Amino acid sequence: MKTIISTPKAPGAIGPYSQAVAAGAVYTSGQLGIDPATGKLAEGVAAQTRQAMQNLSEVLKAAGADLDCVVKTTVFVKDLADFKTVNEIYGAYFTGSFPARSCVQVAALPMGGLVEIEAVAIK
Repeated sequence: MKTIISTPKAPGAIGPYSQAVAAGAVYTSGQLGIDPATGKLAEGVAAQTRQAMQNLSEVLKAAGADLDCVVKTTVFVKDLADFKTVNEIYGAYFTGSFPARSCVQVAALPMGGLVEIEAVAIK
């Protein structure tokens, strides 16, 4: 059984997908640094990373989970030169043990984003 997760506290899907799906675990879609109030990307990689993590947190909350429940993330960056900045901000959002993670550079992200983060969480 799967449950579709949706919250207005994170940006709505910009394509044919759900913000998250719960099916034993919670699988989130990638979260960009979009401010849900304006629908626009935050300025710069640091601000986009913070907003992406906030959006991820809100989607998890809507699923009855939180960042402490996350077991795996994938971080997509437009430029690996931003890795240090993204890594420092990302790390501040987790307490205790960190989830497993992959980080990859991609040619482009939707809306011209600089970072996108997805997660798998166990409630």
